[in-house]
Amino acid sequence: MNQVLKDYMASILPEENIRYGEPMRLHTSFRTGGEAAVFIQVENVEQLRKVLPYLRKTESDFFILGNGTNLLVSDRGYDGVIIQIGSAMSKIHVEGERIFVQAGALLSQTAKAALDAGLTGMEFASGIPGSIGGGIVMNAGAYDGEMKQIVENVTVLNGEGELMELDCDTMEFGYRTSVIKNRPFVVVEAALRLAPGDKEEIRSRMEEFARRRREKQPLEYASAGSTFKRPEGCFAGKLIMDSGLRGYRIGGAQVSEKHCGFLINTGNATSEDIAELMAEVQERVKEKFGVKLEPEVIKLGKF
Repeated sequence: MNQVLKDYMASILPEENIRYGEPMRLHTSFRTGGEAAVFIQVENVEQLRKVLPYLRKTESDFFILGNGTNLLVSDRGYDGVIIQIGSAMSKIHVEGERIFVQAGALLSQTAKAALDAGLTGMEFASGIPGSIGGGIVMNAGAYDGEMKQIVENVTVLNGEGELMELDCDTMEFGYRTSVIKNRPFVVVEAALRLAPGDKEEIRSRMEEFARRRREKQPLEYASAGSTFKRPEGCFAGKLIMDSGLRGYRIGGAQVSEKHCGFLINTGNATSEDIAELMAEVQERVKEKFGVKLEPEVIKLGKF
């Protein structure tokens, strides 16, 4: 990483917010991955407005990181800048039936704030481990709920470092996608519109979803949740199971025996193990059923 870039980062960020050679296994739910050349944690929008245009102007590789829950980083690491929008940008503010929330807040924290305010509509997100920013980018969902049902508007930084407000229609939400996936936009805040509800009923639904997760998902292992998107008309987990892959392993990576839609790190997996297992699962399912499974997991770095 060149000295000019290092000097620029040091001029706008506190020293403790800049790390070099940061192990990405510390920042991903798979608990794998090599070192990021530069890892920075931004504290506010103004820092982002200075960092992003500079990186684009200098044609530097960068990646926006939330909670790292759907990310597979190469064992070779990432020769660019990781920009984490995390706890320093995680304010949650409730006004009436709206929740204003910064991108770094966790979906689970926001769902808890909705419960405390007696607002219903976000129970589906209470067990999703990602951040608001990541959840909006991929239109996160579970149990028949998804972000597009509750997002009123989203504040983003565009490629020039200008703030823009996008309403729900402009977001072009689809299954695990949004307009942000194809634009140089970075989520900084969102306004969610919920509805008044009974706190005990809201809590009961959240507890029921949590119980179902514990029963059906391998939460005791490191994973990225559902590894593949749901193909039209069927479920990825069933296709994988019916392809005879339950429990199938490559190195320390395994198709979960509890839920075949999850690829898990049994304790000593490398990112390469996981990537090879993903490819093998895709090949076997395509061979048996003619269905091409599309990953939900984002790969970062060279594999």
